[in-house]
Amino acid sequence: MYTKEDKGQWTKINNQQGATLGISKDSQVELLEVDDFLFKDLNQNGKLDPYEDWRLPLEERIADLVNQLTIEQIAGLMLYSSHQAVSSSDDEFSKMFRGTYNGKTFEEYNGSIADLSDQQKAYLTEENIRHFLLTVVDSPEVSATWSNHLQAAAEVTDLGIPVNISSDPRHSTNADTEFNAGAGGDISKWPEQLGLAATFDPSVVKEFADIARQEYRALGITTALSPQIDLATEPRWMRFDGTFGEGVDLVTAMAQAYCDGFQTSGDANGWGSSSVNTMAKHWPGGGSGEAGRDAHFGYGKYAVYPGKNFEQHLQPFLNGALNLQDGTKKAAAIMPYYTISYQIDQQNDEDVGNGYSKYLVTDLLRETYQFGGVVCTDWGITEDAPHLDDFFSGKPWGVEDLTVAERHYKALLAGVDQFGGNNELAPVMQAFNQGVEDFGEAAFTKRFRASAKRLLRNIFQVGLFENPYVDVQAAEQLVGNADFMKKGYEAQQKSIVLLKNQAALPLQKGTKVYIPKNQLFEQQNWFGQIIPAEEVDPVQMVSVNKYFERVTTSEESETILCFITSPATPSYQTEERYLPISLQYGTYQATKARKEALAGESRSYYNKTTVASNVRMMKQINELKQKYPEKKLVVVMNLKNPTIVSEFEQSADAILAEFGVQNQAIFDVLSGEFKPQGRLPFQMPKDMTTVETQQEDVPLDMDVYVDSDGHAYDFGYGLEMR
Repeated sequence: MYTKEDKGQWTKINNQQGATLGISKDSQVELLEVDDFLFKDLNQNGKLDPYEDWRLPLEERIADLVNQLTIEQIAGLMLYSSHQAVSSSDDEFSKMFRGTYNGKTFEEYNGSIADLSDQQKAYLTEENIRHFLLTVVDSPEVSATWSNHLQAAAEVTDLGIPVNISSDPRHSTNADTEFNAGAGGDISKWPEQLGLAATFDPSVVKEFADIARQEYRALGITTALSPQIDLATEPRWMRFDGTFGEGVDLVTAMAQAYCDGFQTSGDANGWGSSSVNTMAKHWPGGGSGEAGRDAHFGYGKYAVYPGKNFEQHLQPFLNGALNLQDGTKKAAAIMPYYTISYQIDQQNDEDVGNGYSKYLVTDLLRETYQFGGVVCTDWGITEDAPHLDDFFSGKPWGVEDLTVAERHYKALLAGVDQFGGNNELAPVMQAFNQGVEDFGEAAFTKRFRASAKRLLRNIFQVGLFENPYVDVQAAEQLVGNADFMKKGYEAQQKSIVLLKNQAALPLQKGTKVYIPKNQLFEQQNWFGQIIPAEEVDPVQMVSVNKYFERVTTSEESETILCFITSPATPSYQTEERYLPISLQYGTYQATKARKEALAGESRSYYNKTTVASNVRMMKQINELKQKYPEKKLVVVMNLKNPTIVSEFEQSADAILAEFGVQNQAIFDVLSGEFKPQGRLPFQMPKDMTTVETQQEDVPLDMDVYVDSDGHAYDFGYGLEMR
């Protein structure tokens, strides 16, 4: 009635007309034979417990396991690890999130990067953590091998609860890599989420999610910390490009397609062994940060609603992620954002971060809208925040005066189940003890068990209790295979938007093109690191020469190609404090800004001045056109945010907008090999006055730019190339 297969690190058991099991070769867990089927004795008690019996209904299995859990084990389930890097790279990100190995740095260690770090072992055995966030990995083989090591270590703990490995989006492109239809790669490459929105086609998003689901499972990943379905109503927000734009119906449709594609298993009409949980974010919408500031930082902690438009921000959740078309019905988890949704809680008159708000989590999400899944906080909300502009410090907005343990307690009272980025059991146990003191042991134990049921459901429903292991060789073959790469590349092509074309495109193959270098001022990235001023080549010569003849001077050229990115301006500096976030390149003075902030302490930037670190990009376009008026000048814009193009539009004969694609996809459009069909999933503002006077919470409320051909750069706009 069953067969066994050797999979290297583990053994695969095929129960005929039953579940497929996986067990580590070095496991102490025995296999139990009952009714000619095999089962795993995960708690090693010599008998088949209901939670180990894959024939039983899911809820019966969950209830049995919950009753066996100690409070410490439940507290461990409530923890979601900090970022785990499984990469031997020398880059700062890998080194920052890499642990030690037998007390040594990885550079001193003689083993494999796929081995478990000291910290990861302690998370499993000392802190009872069963949810890990995976970031960078060296390869599909390394990811699959590491995942198997992690699951093998979890298998021999008290109850054998497997690990739920998660990931932030990991399918972005490297612009200078080439697409080759005959060869696979590390993982399929797709446009940024804003680019997927620019296709205006939910079927493209569902196809992406279906492919990403298969790649995630091959890597050992079972939860996607996505989609980001914030309604992007504030054009200056630094996370704008991670959204589906500002059209509520579009964002809602894309959210639904994304969750359906990830969660619906290929082997079932709903949940199954190839499903991936989604964690839709950020409830109740983080796209209305005051003046565009982001709540990763203390200076951006407030979401505001001057247009009284809070309800519309809920629609991508209520009618999208929580109203799925396929068998899983709802996103498995919801993540509240860091922001304080200012003056939204009229019931308790409480302005606290969304993860601490009983009104938002329990009253609205759980009770009014009947969400029964996991609510997980964003990362690090319970830690201290000593500096307003520190990316890596905590984000305890509205509860800064509470202790770490008190913050855990308040979040639990608000209704959350899990703490993102928290590796320590102690403050959760302190919160439990406080709950016992306030409500009694029976009541607060019941509260903990309610969260345990939700957290375990997400592990059970993707088949991890049966087989948490992955086939390393199959992962190498499946992840980034040629067909997946081709589908991703086609989506990149479809996402490109043609904004302007005065008979400049398509360019003939072999056209002599000049591509100027980009000069950047010194700037600061998300993590507070200083990026020095530099001059960079925006594309690789080898890519250009397959389409055109790249010349070294503008005099030699027939067409000038300028590659630019959205304006980059700081929003806060220690000395100047609050600064205007500008969507134009040139010097901007905020004479139309509010004189008083809407929320919190005085945070006005009225009358202050800023300039983009990449202002030279805009100036270079105008200078080149002025010097060579007879030459065609084509601008290709990588858009992170809506951008004011009035500063250079009249100098451009053609303008393309792209959202994180390979250069090759751009050249396909420039050369006419692919006819552009993307459309703007947002408005392009006329000027900074309309940006300052629009309302942060209201979509599509700006005066849009009208170009020299009379085209309005509005939501849904995009030209076809003839």
